[in-house]
Amino acid sequence: MVLTKEYRICMPLTVEEYKIGQLYMIARYSHEQSDSGEGVEVICNQPCEDPVHGEGQFTEKRIHLSNRLPYWVQAMIPKVFYITEKAWNYYPYTISEYTCSFIPKLHIQVITRYEDNNGTTHNCHKLTPEELAERAVDFVDIAYDEIGPKHYREEEDVRYFQSQKTGRGPLVEGWKNSSQPVMCSYKLVKASFEVWGLQTKVEELIHKYTREAQVLAHRQAFAWIDSWISMTLDEVREYEAEMHMETNARVAQAGILSPRRLSLVNSLNDSDEAVEGVTPSQYISASPTSKSPTPKSPSGPQTPTSPSSLKSWLPWS
Repeated sequence: MVLTKEYRICMPLTVEEYKIGQLYMIARYSHEQSDSGEGVEVICNQPCEDPVHGEGQFTEKRIHLSNRLPYWVQAMIPKVFYITEKAWNYYPYTISEYTCSFIPKLHIQVITRYEDNNGTTHNCHKLTPEELAERAVDFVDIAYDEIGPKHYREEEDVRYFQSQKTGRGPLVEGWKNSSQPVMCSYKLVKASFEVWGLQTKVEELIHKYTREAQVLAHRQAFAWIDSWISMTLDEVREYEAEMHMETNARVAQAGILSPRRLSLVNSLNDSDEAVEGVTPSQYISASPTSKSPTPKSPSGPQTPTSPSSLKSWLPWS
């Protein structure tokens, strides 16, 4: 059985504000995680449209992990090991799906709705009675839930942080019931690893790391508020494109960037005129993959696609 959890993560923001904050946080975090030459490679970032959800943004990324794994694991896997993320952003509704280049039976689906409340909506994903019976709800506190020591930064500890531009914070005990404004990310996460004898342990491990990642990401979104609160959507999109370009350049230095993307990075780096004449947003839109049809977004909450139907996502298929 697929392990399904709904994480409810509150922040002292409005849904409209977080439309900017989310884009800023993801771009900055991806950039910071690529300092070592590994990290997030942006394959595609382009507009998309859905008959139900309207206009949105589709992104495809490769999260390179090889050197971050234990040495004994590195000895068993290919040098180029990555997670593929495909995301459809129809804010305030988003869908993300993850597959692995080395483990085809692994599939993670994250469906998110954002609402201006403190996590009180019982069934915002409109699950069936059967799905509700299988769902476990987990309330996440960005201030008082623990994160690993390696991720802790004093300046991002929102128990003590106060925004200079908005005056919000610090977040005291019980802040979700007293803070104004307040919003909630309702994240429905379905983890599937259909390997006999390992399924339960691996799916539980996925949720463990997913939870910590959500605490960290949403904590940073608030802790970085003074950097993004004054941005317009156009400005944060330009910032996002700049970070994507720099991140891909860092990944290229490690020799693991996909050949087509590496060719584009080199063409920009080798020509001063090209660098000066191409804006970051044009760089992203010039991606060889951005001309291909955008994959259709999944229809909504559902059991993750079976591994056999995911073959077209994998690099060797």
